[in-house]
Amino acid sequence: MIKQAYVQAGDKPEPALKEIKDRIATAVDATEGSTGLKRLACWLQMPVDSAFGKMMDSNCQARAKEVGALLSGKDGLFTPADLGSVLSAPAAWTGIDKALKAGSAVYVNGPADHVGGAQSKFTSGFHVIVFLAVGKDADGSVYYLGLDPDVSATAESRAAWKALVAGEPETKPEEFTPAKSLGVVKSMILGDGDTAFGPLLRKYYVDTTAKFPKIKRFV
Repeated sequence: MIKQAYVQAGDKPEPALKEIKDRIATAVDATEGSTGLKRLACWLQMPVDSAFGKMMDSNCQARAKEVGALLSGKDGLFTPADLGSVLSAPAAWTGIDKALKAGSAVYVNGPADHVGGAQSKFTSGFHVIVFLAVGKDADGSVYYLGLDPDVSATAESRAAWKALVAGEPETKPEEFTPAKSLGVVKSMILGDGDTAFGPLLRKYYVDTTAKFPKIKRFV
């Protein structure tokens, strides 16, 4: 699994945190006129109940394409070659860096247990997330700022979801009002601070010298 960490206020990726935060807020607000469930399903991969026994869908591929397009600049969503089969991993990531710095979101497909979160309900096959920026920690470690819509992905994302839907019988997101759904999406992705983010947006420390593990295909 790719090492992951949460965003810190002092992080300085490219594009900058404020630009990424504004880009997400604008795109989320633009869905405000839709039904509550439609907005939630656009941005979040949700459980059917508060116990995380089952997820509502496994449409990570279509969701990443839609969200990635909404969060991209004039050049649109960047979809790299299969990161498990590229001839040169460093060259592939150089291209990804260039796309990110130019304002495109990047479609990142890989084995579910490699790109997903530590507590994700999705552990086999593939999973797709979206990268939005590239940065470097003070110690020189390179990271990618990634949005994983999977609410089940980490202990923090699960706890945040449960807190947001407290009092809702068996969660039932299809019954959320448009205003409620807007608040839930913003809290899960954007958080409450000016520079920090919610638990669905994390730093991914990718080994850019190596190909992704092969995705195991099931017939």
